Amino acid sequence: MSKYVKNLVAEHLRQRLHGVNDALLVNVVGIGAVANHQLRSELKKKNIHVMVVKNSLAARATKGTPLAPLFEGVTGNAAVCWGADDIVSLAKEITRIIKDGKFPPFAARGGVMDGQRLSDDQVVEVSKWPSRIEQLSMLAGQILSPGAKLVSQLTAVGGALASQIAQKGEGGEETPAEATAEAPAAAAEAPAAEAPAPAAEPPAA
Repeated sequence: MSKYVKNLVAEHLRQRLHGVNDALLVNVVGIGAVANHQLRSELKKKNIHVMVVKNSLAARATKGTPLAPLFEGVTGNAAVCWGADDIVSLAKEITRIIKDGKFPPFAARGGVMDGQRLSDDQVVEVSKWPSRIEQLSMLAGQILSPGAKLVSQLTAVGGALASQIAQKGEGGEETPAEATAEAPAAAAEAPAAEAPAPAAEPPAA
């Protein structure tokens, strides 16, 4: 391959990987054409892109970018995987496919996250982390938990107060018949009002 062609290929790789900061390197050598198509279709459903690269050209294309450590010390051909919701989701999916054993000899060959090189074992460890969506779900639960507890406490107090008011209303009100029966007794017990003193007669003239 001439230098001119190599530069064209490197530029194409640079454009394809522009803006990609996290990725995994996997082995697809030895996978048949049909299985390769099935693998790519399965990954595409998860919004994961796959591109087979010659590592020397990929290293030239990614020089000075966060993906540069991905190709350090790697020889031969490999496939770059990127996409999904985040690097954790990507690692989960790649690890799942490897465990399924549907596409041998498909395997992880490392990766890069936040500019740091990941080994094969570290890719497996990353796959055990909570994904971005799972982290947001846990964070939302932690934020909403105090509010839900406060609402529950306020509701409990309000319910207890309403119950007390209802009980008071049922036991404290008098029926019209009871009020009529008690009225004469109350009148009899009340002291008689003193009659007003007679007015003084005017002196005789």
